[in-house]
Amino acid sequence: MIKQNVKDVLSRINEPILNKDFVSLDFIKNISINEKELNIALGITDIHYKDLDKLRDEIIKAVKDKTPSIENVELGFSLGVVNHKNKKKAELLPGVKNTIAIASGKGGVGKSTVAVNLAAILAREGASVGLIDADIYGPSIPLMLGVNKKPQLIQVEGKNRLVPITQYGIKLMSIGFLMEKDSALVWRGPMASSALKQFMADVLWGEIDYLLYDMPPGTGDIQLTLSQTLPLTGAIIITTPQDIALADARKGYIMFNKVKVPTLGVIENMSYYLKPDGEKDYIFGKGGGEKMSKEDNVKLLGEIPINTKIRESGDVGVPIVIREPESVESKVFDSIVRTVIKEVNLKNVSDIQSNIDIIMDN
Repeated sequence: MIKQNVKDVLSRINEPILNKDFVSLDFIKNISINEKELNIALGITDIHYKDLDKLRDEIIKAVKDKTPSIENVELGFSLGVVNHKNKKKAELLPGVKNTIAIASGKGGVGKSTVAVNLAAILAREGASVGLIDADIYGPSIPLMLGVNKKPQLIQVEGKNRLVPITQYGIKLMSIGFLMEKDSALVWRGPMASSALKQFMADVLWGEIDYLLYDMPPGTGDIQLTLSQTLPLTGAIIITTPQDIALADARKGYIMFNKVKVPTLGVIENMSYYLKPDGEKDYIFGKGGGEKMSKEDNVKLLGEIPINTKIRESGDVGVPIVIREPESVESKVFDSIVRTVIKEVNLKNVSDIQSNIDIIMDN
């Protein structure tokens, strides 16, 4: 009865970012009772929400009013993730809530660097995270995350399954884990596409909030294979400020549009160099990501400065957000991740509501 009373209270209080009640969002993680003490664990989109204490007090007061037999209420918040509900995704990747492609139209824009740092922060924020190195011909995740071992192969229900390697709280899979050192893959497109499919179907991912795909540059076989095999939650496009990078980034955006994959936003990498005196030097030009954002009506998720420390961190296998969490660059990544979490949750809630509206209309 007490648990039901708590649910009744939470069904009338909205999560502040998504403006939906905690019950309909499935953000009630735990309700436990120990004599006259009640413990509640709730999900929230932004665990750094500025009025979190005020929200906590509001909920505790409402719960106490509803359950006078309880003397003490302890309420904790952790990251709440809305599931991208799709039947095909649920069949192919059971337990995976969201799938996000980190893509670019061309090489050399720092896409893999962005991918590993986003994954590291998501894990630090409390999300369960997986990262697939989908760049079959040029895998860089093993180096950037300091992994030099092969994944375990086990049998599950008579079938061989790979166990992802975990590093910094991130579950990883890369063709680089399966290759001999200093070797190169000489595969035609269908073979590379087949490897990507195996990384989805033949890997024991378990429960994952966000499964990120570090895509190869361009708009080729791998991109088409992924988008046709799996209904993605969305794509994030990485670019640098100059026009040639933007032109290729836009091709990636157009490709995802054609295969009905929504673009969650664009990230401008190597946006500027921050001088010791605080002045910004726009080495590769200025405002490219903002220009694409306005012209293509996509969200600008952030502008990451260029810094030797970011490259050094990748070379030693420790992402800068882990190696120097208080750096300017790490704080930019922090902001980007908070925006991505919000955009994914908003999109999924909107999709759920649209499906409800369709059912009601029919």
